[in-house]
Amino acid sequence: MNEHKGRIRLAALLAGALLGLALTGCAASKPAATSSEKPAAKDELVLAIGGEPTDGGFDPTQGWGRYGSPLFQSTLLARNDKLEIVNDLATGYTVSEDGLTYTVKLRPAKFSDGTALTADDVVFTYETASKSGSVVDLTMLKSVKALDASTVQFTLKQPSSVFVYRMAELGIVPKASYSENYLNNPIGSGPYKLVQWDKGRQLIVERNEYYYGTKPAFKKITFLFLSEDAAFAAAKAGQVDIAAIPASFAKQEVAGMKVLPVKSVDNRGIGFPMVPNTGKKTKDGAPIGNDVTSDKAIRLAVNYAIDRKALVEGPLYGFGSPAFSPADGLPWGNPDVAIPDGDPAKAKAILSEAGWKDVDGDGILEKGSTKAAFKLIYPADDSLRQALALAVADQMKPLGIDIEVVGKSWDEIKQLMHSNAVLWGWGSHDPTEIDTIYNSKWAGIEWNNAEFYSNPTVDGYLNAAMSAKSEAEAIPFWQKAAWDGTTGYSAKGDAVYAWLVNIDHCYLVKDGLDLGEQRVQPHGHGWPITANITEWKWSGQ
Repeated sequence: MNEHKGRIRLAALLAGALLGLALTGCAASKPAATSSEKPAAKDELVLAIGGEPTDGGFDPTQGWGRYGSPLFQSTLLARNDKLEIVNDLATGYTVSEDGLTYTVKLRPAKFSDGTALTADDVVFTYETASKSGSVVDLTMLKSVKALDASTVQFTLKQPSSVFVYRMAELGIVPKASYSENYLNNPIGSGPYKLVQWDKGRQLIVERNEYYYGTKPAFKKITFLFLSEDAAFAAAKAGQVDIAAIPASFAKQEVAGMKVLPVKSVDNRGIGFPMVPNTGKKTKDGAPIGNDVTSDKAIRLAVNYAIDRKALVEGPLYGFGSPAFSPADGLPWGNPDVAIPDGDPAKAKAILSEAGWKDVDGDGILEKGSTKAAFKLIYPADDSLRQALALAVADQMKPLGIDIEVVGKSWDEIKQLMHSNAVLWGWGSHDPTEIDTIYNSKWAGIEWNNAEFYSNPTVDGYLNAAMSAKSEAEAIPFWQKAAWDGTTGYSAKGDAVYAWLVNIDHCYLVKDGLDLGEQRVQPHGHGWPITANITEWKWSGQ
């Protein structure tokens, strides 16, 4: 406890120094409103919610906005608070009977520099993104063209149920002013425009007066890029209006602020190498396979023995929920994949029936010459994943499964992930992620299907879901891929993962600041909390 307080005191000093540097010379350097001031008089906010972009900057064609709102840009479609697809820049769209042609009508709109947004800008954005080789997957797109200034026609190579998600994720950039420096100085048609970016320190944005939608209540927002400890310290000092904090801080009272936990599909789960170690390696020399985790009995036993509720109450301090898939609670998730939570008796029976015995009496099961022991790798800079990994390892000891928890850098994990269990974090509003995690066609490609999982039936369902003509047509296939009553990728089937928890994203929010109806958030990259920023206001406004 003393060490924890020491961290906070040190963070407070660092936060104060950083805030002094970051806010010097800007209006945000004014003292925070005291409890006697009326919140409605303040039209500027200071946020410490992380999410500073890296190499791709604020360029949607490089992936900006994929996890949450692009803020500076707007998208053709969007998600509402119930995660339903609705219009944004588009006033509507039609799809041809064969599912190959999408015709989209645009509303009148302007970029933040006052120039008109037209169909040519949409064409340019999609063509640039498709050629970028980034995380933006437009492989289904054959061509895009402007039929007139306010009409865009997309032609797909094959029907794709996920194309609507691309239209809800990809922010539109201006053809006339786009350059290599766009990632540092974006121009868009979103609710805010970038004014100043001091990398590693702060970002200052102002309201885009040309925005076609509901004008935000706040004229200016300063984003501070602070560590979680420093953000918490800044909140305690009254220097920020919103701070993203870890669950471990969320039960501490902070004067003048309330804790806002937001549900998410930001999940954590253990991926198991699915093939034995035969000496095979990837083209980059990474070893493939694990003789322990490739045994289905081991994977099933871990899944059944995990006490997920204890993980929520322990490492998550109650801010989360048990996870059983990468899509819990989403329209394409399958509620039937849930299994009994914390059932070590069943786990022991599974292991015994599969021939795992403690022959030499050392407390670790064996099967032939193979010990029930493996490494569980986690990113060394992630304290939550470390805590989850250690807790799972402790829960497995009574079974006779020995898990060695090891922290590594991401570069090291990329070399180890095909031959060791890894504690992953996923969670998206786009079911394409399920395909890249489980479809055998993605095995060993970048970070996808690191486990080398292959099940022809599951592949068939995933392919059918991806090539369906609509979201509604795809949903039954997504669900059957998880479990069709006989097979699937979930713990009721092949148990490729042991899903652990869905994390609540926790924020400290200034008293009186109304953030509207928060939707279920995706994985924690970007700024998912700002997705409804036009709804933010002071209570009573």
